[in-house]
Amino acid sequence: MAGQSMIRENMDKKPFKTKYGYFSNDGKEYIITTPLTPQPWVNVICPGEYGFIVSQCGTGYSWHKHATINRLTRWEQDLTIDECGKFLYMKDLDNGIVWSPTWKPVRASCEYYECRHGIGYTVFLMQCNGIESEVTMFVPPDKTLEIWSVKLKNLTYKDKSILIQSYIEWSLGMPYIHKEFDKLFIQTEYRAKTIFATRKDWPYCAFHSLTCSPPEGFILDKNNFFGREGSPKSPKSLELKKLDVRIDPSRLVTPIACNRTKAELKPGQEIGFGFITGISDKKKNALALNGKYKTVKDIEESLSRTKKFWVDRLSDFIVETPNDKFNFLTNWWLKYQAISGRIKGRTGYYQPGGAFGFRDQLQDSQVYLPLQPEKTKKQILLHAGHQYKSGIVKHWWHPITEDGPESKFSDDLLWLPFVTLNYIKETEDYLILDEKIPYLDFKQTSDISTLYEHCVRAIDKALSRFSKRGLPLIGEGDWNDGLSNAGKNWKGESIWLAHFLYGILNDWTELLSRMKIDKKRMKTYSEKAQKLKSAVNKYAWDGNWYIRATKDSGEAIGSNKCTEGKIYLNAQVWAVINRLVPKDRIERMLNSVEKYLYKNYGPIVFYPAYSKYDSKIGYITKYPAGVRENGGVYTHAATWAVWMECLLKRSKRAWKLYNKISPIVRAMEPDLYLCEPYVTAGNTDGPDSPHYGKGGWTWYTGSAAWLFKISAEGILGIKSGYDGLYIDPCLPPGWKRCGIYRVFRGTKYKIEISRPDGQSKKIKKITVDGKVLKTKFLPQFKDGKVHNVKVSM
Repeated sequence: MAGQSMIRENMDKKPFKTKYGYFSNDGKEYIITTPLTPQPWVNVICPGEYGFIVSQCGTGYSWHKHATINRLTRWEQDLTIDECGKFLYMKDLDNGIVWSPTWKPVRASCEYYECRHGIGYTVFLMQCNGIESEVTMFVPPDKTLEIWSVKLKNLTYKDKSILIQSYIEWSLGMPYIHKEFDKLFIQTEYRAKTIFATRKDWPYCAFHSLTCSPPEGFILDKNNFFGREGSPKSPKSLELKKLDVRIDPSRLVTPIACNRTKAELKPGQEIGFGFITGISDKKKNALALNGKYKTVKDIEESLSRTKKFWVDRLSDFIVETPNDKFNFLTNWWLKYQAISGRIKGRTGYYQPGGAFGFRDQLQDSQVYLPLQPEKTKKQILLHAGHQYKSGIVKHWWHPITEDGPESKFSDDLLWLPFVTLNYIKETEDYLILDEKIPYLDFKQTSDISTLYEHCVRAIDKALSRFSKRGLPLIGEGDWNDGLSNAGKNWKGESIWLAHFLYGILNDWTELLSRMKIDKKRMKTYSEKAQKLKSAVNKYAWDGNWYIRATKDSGEAIGSNKCTEGKIYLNAQVWAVINRLVPKDRIERMLNSVEKYLYKNYGPIVFYPAYSKYDSKIGYITKYPAGVRENGGVYTHAATWAVWMECLLKRSKRAWKLYNKISPIVRAMEPDLYLCEPYVTAGNTDGPDSPHYGKGGWTWYTGSAAWLFKISAEGILGIKSGYDGLYIDPCLPPGWKRCGIYRVFRGTKYKIEISRPDGQSKKIKKITVDGKVLKTKFLPQFKDGKVHNVKVSM
């Protein structure tokens, strides 16, 4: 070889290595060592309004503000074939060998392949035909564009002439439904090494440009790129020494963007250049954005700033425990997945979405509480603005158009007071309740209310929808959308919702007591809570567990009398979380949960699965037995079971459940699990499925934020309350020490928990800066300095 390889000397210990890849030593990257993963293993990169998703083969798509209705580039969901994306082609002009530096679409054999999915970026490293390539893809946090930084190095003793072509097929809004019709509205233009794409009915300008390398031509039409006889593996345009840049609008069959350049490489020589894809309001502003990346140094500095942006955003809660799987997930990947995939991007490979779910992103925003609580506040206020005067909310809505259905689900509206309460406990910001937000059906000034009013209208609306037995009605579903027909006529009841509402009533009562306001409502909520608790324990107890719900007909769901769906997880877990189950029943209930619901790959939603469709329950019964909510492990709900076990201080069970749903643990059996090792899956097939243990629906799942929250507050026990931060751990057996860095209300705490016997559950002593703590709560210095907290158990 003529030159030193760009591939760094691999000093990684290769943590949690399988035949498909491993983590970097610090856990911030997952290194995929073969493009042939069991399913597409992707990275969702979205720091703001602009984002893209890329697989280990280079497939994926880009969007701005909404991953479906404002998608820039064409993509078709097919997790088996997975051929759609934005690609680069390379051709050796001496020997004619063609390859792609992300492996697809050419799929050429190569001497070396590596895909490094990182926090906010993805890197492809390949060696083909004596040429080493490094392609780094990222989104600068404050820009509406993505950059592909390309580096090539000649490892041979011969001069090399390499042709490089990019390929993007435009979408510009909604994905094609009637492709041959929709594509007629897209207009393209080439100017200043930049291809522009516009539509008359689209208020943006998309662009794709070449930077840091002289242009060798461009193509605007798919037919000219591939040719009628060509293919994604072998485009005919690569056979042309010179591209015909003449544009005949009548011959534009399908609008694309292709920029061509050429690299002349001496033996051992390395060069760099870049491609930029993005969106702007005007062409001149797009050119101004391009102008910020005139040199390779500009691109490298932007990449450094991007990496720093993400690390800074995630570093106000960092742990160091004896378990690196726990460390990698808690420090980086759970937070990143929740923020980039769920809150900002709101999309994935299994669900190319883009909408805000009222309950969904509210729950997800709790990930910000120990990081940037002002972001949680922003999310709360956004969702409050999607509530009607009646207290009802939008079930979901599309940003840009604001279209979305009025919720007929009974729980949606209650997540507003739930998350607001958690925000106040974290920040002590009671003034958020005075923020004024208009209702959706705003008509006059009186239709603008404080957040406090928004929250109590939600609670009061829920209280107005009760059965004659004093239990909340389920409507077209509660947290489980799949119970879609149980209460379609607003007669069926939800026992899980009763547990959930009971907790909110108690917590809101405490809030009012502390604020010394609204005494009448405080008394009402307190009384309603006690009546609700009595009604649940009178009507919903089934002998060994709580029923899950009743149908409009009054028939129980989740009862021992049921042939299928006898016992449901959520109806038991939340009875413990909100302290509603009497002491004399809890052991029987927990024994039932362990016997029927705790399975090899986590706690299943219910047991046994439905084998037949039940139109009186809902679409949950349409799934094959054991799939998703029909008797599978639904990871979001499974995290709540971990939470329950932590509250009960059953540390062995809590840790066992955690590991059953940990993606790193599960991915040690990659050909069974199939999913990415670095992000949570939405579901795992249950025991009634022929594919028991198979994962799915990664990235776009609310389980990431909840697993982070429960890891921090449940397992490590670092909890926020109205009076401050306190420590109440449920450490796994065998852990003798762990460290936590936590920022809380302007104070930086460096917490060290010591447990020499690896078993103790009680705290013996806490010191802060060497002084013994005599109260439950850590002192709030609010001085921006680091304070040392030592916990002895």
